[in-house]
Amino acid sequence: MAKLHVRHGSMNSSKSANLLTAAFGYEEGGQRVKLIKPGTDTKGGDRLISRIGLSRKVDVVVGPEDSPWVALEPDGGSPVACLFVDEAQFLTPLQVEDLFMITVEANVPVMAYGLRTDFRTEPIPGATRLLALAHSIEEIKTICRCGSKAMFDARFVDGVITVEGPQVAVDGANAREAYEALCGRCYITALKLEGLPLPLGTGSRRLAGARI
Repeated sequence: MAKLHVRHGSMNSSKSANLLTAAFGYEEGGQRVKLIKPGTDTKGGDRLISRIGLSRKVDVVVGPEDSPWVALEPDGGSPVACLFVDEAQFLTPLQVEDLFMITVEANVPVMAYGLRTDFRTEPIPGATRLLALAHSIEEIKTICRCGSKAMFDARFVDGVITVEGPQVAVDGANAREAYEALCGRCYITALKLEGLPLPLGTGSRRLAGARI
């Protein structure tokens, strides 16, 4: 049976580059793939753009009311061997459930790439549903400024970390905003330097005055 594979990682972990490489591997083997992205991801329009410069036109841009099943509609081409999804955290939970059903009913494997949490370390609905339904989950690792493994995507406005603003904000859409992948220690330290509330429960409140 086909599987729903989820590959998650912080920003700058080369998720899109990994997707494009995996898709190329299928095509090198003579198999057809299709790439989809949520319409919420306005960066690049109908193109998938990696930070390292790789780019490719996607086959389907999925709006909030659309189903990923549209990517498998007959179009005169050969059968789709694998469906690739970029920025999968922007999908709705219902769309994620469609991805799962594609693996079960169409027997087409799905490779979904995206974030696990938002800039406040809070769950993202689409990502939460993906992690619940995935047959396999793999972390794509990246490095924090200190050299440790990055876990969190911190949002900065004019160079200052913030915990304010909408959960969904496309990277690069606002020139004043930037994101940086940080380890837990650097993330908490940055919040403390600005006197911002810590998001990690009673333990962090109890240790709020501790030196890090």
